[in-house]
Order: sequence, then C-alpha cells, then structure tokens
Amino acid sequence: MQEDIRIADGAFEERLGYRFSTKELLERALTHSSAVPELRVAGAEEAVSVLLPRDNERLEFLGDAVLELLTSEYLLANFPEWSEGQLSKSRARIVNAGSLETAARRLRLGEHLRLGRGEEKTGGRDKQTLLADAFEAVLAAVYLDGGLGAAREVLRAVLFDQALEERGERISESDRKSALQELLQGRGQAPAEYRVAGESGPDHQKVFQIEVWIEGECVAAGEGSTKKEAEQRAARSALEQFARAETKG
Repeated sequence: MQEDIRIADGAFEERLGYRFSTKELLERALTHSSAVPELRVAGAEEAVSVLLPRDNERLEFLGDAVLELLTSEYLLANFPEWSEGQLSKSRARIVNAGSLETAARRLRLGEHLRLGRGEEKTGGRDKQTLLADAFEAVLAAVYLDGGLGAAREVLRAVLFDQALEERGERISESDRKSALQELLQGRGQAPAEYRVAGESGPDHQKVFQIEVWIEGECVAAGEGSTKKEAEQRAARSALEQFARAETKG
C-alpha cells in the first residue's frame, strides 16, 4: 500500500499543479483515519513526528481555515462592488461540500486515497464528505509545504477559475435578488415580486422568462434554464436600470 501511494504521487501532483518538497505531507493528506490501524498492523506506517499526524483529520482542520481565507481574498479582489452579505453568501457557495467534491473529482483524488478495507467496501472513494475533507487536507499540505502563495495558486487553478467557468455569470449574479431587496428596503419600498412570464423549449432544455414587478409595475425581465437563474438575471436587469436612472438624475 505504501509503495502504491508513492507511485501515484507524480500523476496526482501533475494534476494538482504542485510538486511537494516534503512527500510525507501529501501522504498524510491522502490517508483516511480508517487506514491507520491496518497500516500499523502491516508495518507500513512510518515513524511520525508531531507535525505529521497519522491521518488527514488535523490537516483537514487547517485546510478549512486556509480555504476560507483565500476564498474571501479572491472574492474581495474580483468583486469589489459587492456588499458583505453578497461576499459571505458567495463564499459559502464556493467552499461547500459539493464544490469541493467537484474539485476533488477533477483531480481524481479518490484514486489516491489510502482507505481501510471497510471504508473501501462501502464506496469511500466516491463519498462526497470524504472527498471534500481530503481536498481540504491536500490544500493544508500544500500550504505547509509551499506557503500561502502556493495554496492560492492551487485554488485558483482547480477551484476558483473552474467555478467561474462552469457557472458562467451565476456566481457574480448569485446575490442580485438580495441586492435588489436591500435597495428597495433602503428606499422604503415593498419587496420585489417575481412572476413567470413564459416557458419555452423541450422539458430537458427549458427556458424560463421571469418578470420583476415593483409596486405594481413590471420593471425588468430575465431568462434562464431554471426559474432561480431567470430571477437572478431579472434582478440584475432591474438593478442596472436603477443605476442608469441614478446616473441620469
């Protein structure tokens, strides 16, 4: 088992875009707690220093903090016009288990995990929680090995850029409804109402048309492959109209 993980390192590091100086850090990041008893029995577990725990749980703890910090930094740099609420909600979307699982699968991380027999039999390599946790552990290993700059580059390449590409404008639009709500509240106006104006296309490729109504008036509309997406685009259109009106005024 120990030899297998060393052979796999090169391919995994290539996909990750980072070469470890301390290979033991990567091995710890890829070691699930279920594997430790069997590794000990087999005599495959090496002598461990206090900085290199036997499994990846402590690294996962550190990786979670590094992920929160660098995601916050990324959003602040790329969306300077966003409010604190918009930043918080978008960060939550990027760092949730589903996003981390997608990044882990892109890296084929599951193939390189060291698991106990029981976890292996129950499909541990495909479990969302296990993959997301292992991704955080790998991030922590990169941070400990190469510093914050290395961790930042890994996240940009395997998580941030992909999230923007896959979601198109949806991340930047993710809180437009909230932004519109805050604007209307500030003006003392009633909340916006979203109405379905129409649908088109076959069931597997539906396009929804949504209108935004404010105080009995349709002020904007948007389209999307889901109602939520169409609502966000309609809200964005309404915000743009308000911005243009303020500029003219």
